[in-house]
Amino acid sequence: MIFNSDEFVFNAPRPITRARRVLIKPDISSEKGYPYTTSPKLLSTIIDGIRRVSDADILIIGGTADGSPVNAVYKALGYDFPRVIMVDVKDCVWVEVDNPLEKPLAIPTFLIPNIVLSSDYLITTCPLKVENGEGQFSIANLLPLLSVERYGKNWKNLNEFDMQRVLADLYFTMPFDMGIIEGNNRLNIRNGAKDSKSHFGKIYQGEPYYIDREMSTALDIKTTYLDLVDEAEAELEGGED
Repeated sequence: MIFNSDEFVFNAPRPITRARRVLIKPDISSEKGYPYTTSPKLLSTIIDGIRRVSDADILIIGGTADGSPVNAVYKALGYDFPRVIMVDVKDCVWVEVDNPLEKPLAIPTFLIPNIVLSSDYLITTCPLKVENGEGQFSIANLLPLLSVERYGKNWKNLNEFDMQRVLADLYFTMPFDMGIIEGNNRLNIRNGAKDSKSHFGKIYQGEPYYIDREMSTALDIKTTYLDLVDEAEAELEGGED
């Protein structure tokens, strides 16, 4: 679904009415505000929408690239929501989870926070961010849920596998129910150039793959991890024949 940014209201889907725990993963990759990170305004809108239909526990989870505590980042971003549990991914219990793909693109198993597995509904939300011409949307936003102790600062231990392939594997191994791309502004980040932003005025909401694909099509940009998801899906379908 596509909404005008100034008209967006989060209408919680039916599964949330039955959920006991809803987990939200915003982009907290910087202490800079929107459009570098998810705005507190959007999170408030999502929280309000959940509370209209459910008494579920609401948790916000985040992690830093260097493994430092997230409390300072939450504070800098203005994340202060009543009756919401703020979680630091590094404090979670970790669980080894197998990649469901018969032929993983890069990683056969991931170390994933147990809280992801024990939550009833999972939402990933991110700003509209394009880095060096590539989309970095709701699926890419899952990377900070991985253990810095296991995978290194900035997840450098995964670079040898090609990060785009890692992101595609994550899509299958840690499937989130919903993605929301906060596209009031488009942020362009390019190595060796000054960051720039422009008005876009839309919010995309839906299954993470589909909204990432719709946004990539709307902007006419390449998002490599989506193409790799397509390849893996084709192999899965071929194996079922």
